[in-house]
Amino acid sequence: MAYEHLKESLTRSNLWIYILSTLGSGPASPGEIQKKVSSRYGFSPATITFYSVLYKLRREGLVQKTSDEFRSAYSVTTAGRAELARGLELLEKVRKSVSQE
Repeated sequence: MAYEHLKESLTRSNLWIYILSTLGSGPASPGEIQKKVSSRYGFSPATITFYSVLYKLRREGLVQKTSDEFRSAYSVTTAGRAELARGLELLEKVRKSVSQE
């Protein structure tokens, strides 16, 4: 039970880090981002949750819409890359602090 709670907290509850990481390899449509998150990271966020997080990232200036076509594409911004780096640093600090090495 503890492991499952941790897994939930590190995946679905922090979906933003997976979206930014996925967009690091280039612009993608929301559907493509969802599929990549699922295949790369092994979990499938609910569609409503996914879009809520994507729109929040856009409002915060961490991603930007790169086209207004029917299948809009999104890309990570400079601020998004910086926020991703901060998130990864925090995860590494936590890993080191709880490690029994």
